Amino acid sequence: MAAIPERFHEPLQFAANELMELLRAENPEHERLVQKGLMLFRQGLVYQLRFDGDEITATVQDVTPAKVQLNLNFIQLSTCSCPADEFCRHQMAVFFQLLSHARSVSTWVEEWRKPLRETKVAKQLGIQKAKDLLQTARRQKPNYDRWIAAFDESFQTILEANGEPKPYVITELYKVYTRRMKANAPYEQEWKLLYFLVGHVFSFKKLMGLSMKYEHSAEMIHRYYKQLFYEIADDVVEVINSLSVHSLPFAFDEFIEKLKEDSIGLITADFPLEFERIHLYRTLWTKFFKKKEWCQKELKKLRTIEEKSHALLIGTIHLHFLQKEDEIILEQLALPDKWMTPFITYWIELLSAQKDWKRVAPFIELYIKKLRDYLSGSKDYYEKMSYTKHTIKTIKPYCSEANRHDLYEKSLIEMLPYSYNEYEYLLFDNEAFERWTDLQAYMGLDIERLASDRLKELEKQQPHLLLPLYHQSVQDHIAQKGRDNYRQAVRKMKKLRTLYKKLKRQDDWVYYLEALLEKTKRLRAFQEECKRGKLIDA
Repeated sequence: MAAIPERFHEPLQFAANELMELLRAENPEHERLVQKGLMLFRQGLVYQLRFDGDEITATVQDVTPAKVQLNLNFIQLSTCSCPADEFCRHQMAVFFQLLSHARSVSTWVEEWRKPLRETKVAKQLGIQKAKDLLQTARRQKPNYDRWIAAFDESFQTILEANGEPKPYVITELYKVYTRRMKANAPYEQEWKLLYFLVGHVFSFKKLMGLSMKYEHSAEMIHRYYKQLFYEIADDVVEVINSLSVHSLPFAFDEFIEKLKEDSIGLITADFPLEFERIHLYRTLWTKFFKKKEWCQKELKKLRTIEEKSHALLIGTIHLHFLQKEDEIILEQLALPDKWMTPFITYWIELLSAQKDWKRVAPFIELYIKKLRDYLSGSKDYYEKMSYTKHTIKTIKPYCSEANRHDLYEKSLIEMLPYSYNEYEYLLFDNEAFERWTDLQAYMGLDIERLASDRLKELEKQQPHLLLPLYHQSVQDHIAQKGRDNYRQAVRKMKKLRTLYKKLKRQDDWVYYLEALLEKTKRLRAFQEECKRGKLIDA
């Protein structure tokens, strides 16, 4: 077996680890991908493996031959000639072929499948423990401390009985834990709802504690069980909504008081999922802890905490929000701290739901001013796109209700290029064609990528606005060089000639053509394409 060049050893190890993270054995599509790639490799269908500079290329004999270029530094940027949009079986087969030159492929596959096997074992073990616990389960009478003790016992027994649980088994074990929680719930509907509310808040904090105890990184949590925190927060909202249709009995007061005391831990803990715990804290205070005196008391308590944090600051601001102390809030939010920006949408959504348009206006105006700076941060492209969509959905109700189209457009400008689709539609729909063409120039999109119906409408109404777009496209194609690009440039030039003729500006066309030919006189292939396209005499 031929050895791979030394320079590829470290990148190969990096790529092997990266694929171990990207592909999940519990995902059926990923399982099929690895299985098909393994089959192609083991059948000896990978050939012409070459190392050229920093590139690795190979051919995979499938139904039709597939040519693969493997990028070990960024494995997701690898390419294949097959139609697949994402990492494909041919790339997987080439990876296995390359890996076989350095280490055991079977060992990599076994290690990759290990979480799936251990998850199944843990699930069965957890279910067995739950069965044992369910045999001794007793309906809990209303007693806050006993509820907490029972939750804690179940959590410890199911999730931590054998010491540190592997991150990839936590979701399955947590599901078993919730079955035990439900089995112990009181019979009376109102007490059952309160029991679940207390249980969800306790479980959220207990999961936080488990993560910190075993030093799970934010990346590890995100991959394996971050969704549990979202599900718990959703469960809290559902329970509170169910409780809100009842008049809460006085007997609840002691429970609510203790739950308030416990909830403060959501914003004082040193836990990486900041947004999720702040969201749960704000939800509880918005929907459940509604008495004004409770809010004032909590605010005093937060002020006494010496160790300040982002979560503590947002919690404090939210309590001011609930007391309608907007001047204090807006002064704090106006500070140039971009991390605060995404937390503002919660207050905008609350006020919009209440149709309190007067109060929400300054929040939206301040929020829009902070958008560009926030989006310029280090988040990846897809996160920025998702955030932009959420922002548009958040501010649109106010802008429509208050007839503040200027503010809406300003927000879209601040969020470019991520708001392009929405802004493009807005401008064209309002026949702001000049600004529409300016937007295309700003985005640097080739005119071929623009919708043909848009171009036809613009040519019909204001054809002169198309000239700079075609000029730019011609320049871009010439700059990229090559026969194909030169042919594309000539096609665009023919369209330019038609537009100039339609505008009765033939002299401008002649001047442009002469200047361009003079500038490109050393580009023989381009000149030949111009002759072939009959733009100049042969």
